[in-house]
Amino acid sequence: MTIFKALAVAGSDTSGGAGLQADLKTFQELGVYGMTAITVIVTQNPHNNWSHDIYPLPLEVLEAQMETVLGGIGVDALKTGMLATTEVISLVAKKLDQYAVKNVVIDPVMACKGTDEVLHPETTVGIREILAPRATIITPNVFEATQLSGIGSIRSLEDMKAAAAEIYKLGPKNVLIKGGAKLDTADAVDVLYDGKEFTVLQSPKINTTYTHGAGCTYGSAITAGLAKGLSVPAAVKQAKEFITAAIKASFPLNSFVGPTYHAAHRLNK
Repeated sequence: MTIFKALAVAGSDTSGGAGLQADLKTFQELGVYGMTAITVIVTQNPHNNWSHDIYPLPLEVLEAQMETVLGGIGVDALKTGMLATTEVISLVAKKLDQYAVKNVVIDPVMACKGTDEVLHPETTVGIREILAPRATIITPNVFEATQLSGIGSIRSLEDMKAAAAEIYKLGPKNVLIKGGAKLDTADAVDVLYDGKEFTVLQSPKINTTYTHGAGCTYGSAITAGLAKGLSVPAAVKQAKEFITAAIKASFPLNSFVGPTYHAAHRLNK
């Protein structure tokens, strides 16, 4: 039996819906052995409107985790999530180069769910200049795409294409802009660009606010596909179907938040 392996370098979401918890659930559902290197621990305060608190881990702890996996085991694909500082970004880039990691999925997490405020503005520069050129695919949502592309407002499919073309100039092999339900379109629309062609992926919009971890899940589904040898377009198509099912079956976790349901793709067939 062939074991496909993937590493998530990401934050730990204590509530379990996003971050490396979402990554591991997705890897498992798609037949990939998941491993983690924790960058930060994110907690949510039930006594203060579910406000997020972020606790970074020391740089040497992150490096030790990455060395465990990359130096001691090896991976078929690697995905990044929340990288809170330029020092962390530089460390991740160093490890990608040191171990010649293939199939690198950069999810440029810039804000916690429900906010449009960059957690650490300097990391946007680090993602643009350090990580984007090393990416097999970079997967910004609409807000993140505005930050990376310099296009101040993305409101249409044509805007998404223009932003994808600008982000491609930063050096990634592929760009996926996740429009989801944010745009004024009939369907949930995403755009994949490989430097030559635009591929538009569409699915029916799902009327729900329970989308915690959707971006992480989408990115980790792409990572799983690449780890198993799928092409980028095939991995993205599979991931689009996976996240659509997960959002359709999403549920309230408490009065503040509701996550996607990672098992939906197999349980609801």
